[in-house]
Amino acid sequence: MNEVLWAAQVGYPPLATLQWLPLAGALLLLVMREQDLALILGRVCAVGELVVAIDLYARIDVSTSVLQFAERVDQLAYHAAADGVSVLFILLTALLGALLSFYGMARQQIPPVRLLSVLLLTEASLMTMLTTMNLLWFAAASAVQLALVGYLLWRWASSPEESLALSRFLQYQLFGWCLFVAGAVVLAWSHVDVVGGHWSFDLFELLQTPQIGKYQSAAFYLLFYGLAVRTPLFPLHGWLPNSAGYGLIAVGPVLLLGVKVGIYGMARFLLPLTADAVMLWQPYVVAFAMVGVFFAAAMAFRQANLRRLMAFAVVSHTSLIVIGLFTLHPAGLQGALLLAVNFGLAITVMLLMVGYVYRRTGTTSLDRLGGLFDRVPFIAVAFLIGGLAILGMPGTPGFDAAHLVLEASIETFGALPTIATALGNVAAAGFLLWAFQRAFLAPRPRDVPAARIARTRPMEYLVGGATLVVLLAAGFWPEPWLKLTDSATQALSAYFHHG
Repeated sequence: MNEVLWAAQVGYPPLATLQWLPLAGALLLLVMREQDLALILGRVCAVGELVVAIDLYARIDVSTSVLQFAERVDQLAYHAAADGVSVLFILLTALLGALLSFYGMARQQIPPVRLLSVLLLTEASLMTMLTTMNLLWFAAASAVQLALVGYLLWRWASSPEESLALSRFLQYQLFGWCLFVAGAVVLAWSHVDVVGGHWSFDLFELLQTPQIGKYQSAAFYLLFYGLAVRTPLFPLHGWLPNSAGYGLIAVGPVLLLGVKVGIYGMARFLLPLTADAVMLWQPYVVAFAMVGVFFAAAMAFRQANLRRLMAFAVVSHTSLIVIGLFTLHPAGLQGALLLAVNFGLAITVMLLMVGYVYRRTGTTSLDRLGGLFDRVPFIAVAFLIGGLAILGMPGTPGFDAAHLVLEASIETFGALPTIATALGNVAAAGFLLWAFQRAFLAPRPRDVPAARIARTRPMEYLVGGATLVVLLAAGFWPEPWLKLTDSATQALSAYFHHG
């Protein structure tokens, strides 16, 4: 893995801009407080972030696997760079940030400027995680993001049981974060043992140092479990059903699940830094992921709440992504990363639509919903398309991504476990379609008059429609995203197939 310095002709530091623009916007909003102009400026910052991300995509050289646009401040151990994988996740993060800046304004009980400032701060922390080459910077930005989402759960949860959601979230995430930091310390310790006296958490310096075997196995365990909590992967998913059922309807879950930084962290740090341990423990990781697919499908079948049902569908789909990642095959790696982005778009549109349903009905209990299609057909169709995208239907990015993952899985693990896993994932996604039928097509409860359900508003059309346009455009035209990640995933696979 190599890097090239930031080209002077770019004219500005794009990676620093991606981190500082939302941070500056958030600080400005906190100073302005609840002024109408603050909302406009906050949205301008969110849209400007998307423009910078698109400019980065236009400038990156996808024909090479080297990390580009490198930025360094040695006194702060700051080291940022980007390749096609980074840009893929950066684009998704910027898009979701822009969408949420408009979505979040619809909930009148939330002070909009304060919410928007939290969204921008969270976006800044995500951009730091997606651009840094330093394990401690990644951990520090992760702590900031988790603290901000925890604040959202504490301040604006939608259920009287929010204390349970918050406590489970903090317990699991703090545990996972500590594991990740411990793994980073183990890698740095190994680096000291080899080079003597120089502690470093920089990806490039660690890659240039042969990892001592006993340290590498410990680092693999710690980093993997730390990232698996965030992802979340069975059996470390216990925080998600409570957070989904009792926490925020859309904003918090989108910030946690829309951008799968756990998957990104595995691809960026775990796989290249602990390659020998990854090869050793690959069968066990894949076995747990396969069990997770079926466990989540079985649990989804038992849920009577739409939000908890979606949470278990998340666990099932995440397991398929991890299987693709741990094929260590170029097609599997590429498919897993694309599947993570497809999932981010799909779960975002579904969560946003569930949020709109909750605002109209005050519930996400399936036995209290029904007959919504007649009143809000756009919301129903958008939810359905999101479910089909998770299922991997043709015309969505999940179709090509799932094809790559399954192709690599068959070659690596054989046909039988691959087919079984695919069927389990289809079952979990099928429950989403069953939930769609219950919520939108089933007869309306008699005590819920149709007139009480408000029609779809222009802002809801804008937010939902923009997400669907991107989702379907990426599905019908996947070539740019395949080219974007091809060289980077080939280079990552080479760590395991160099012989």
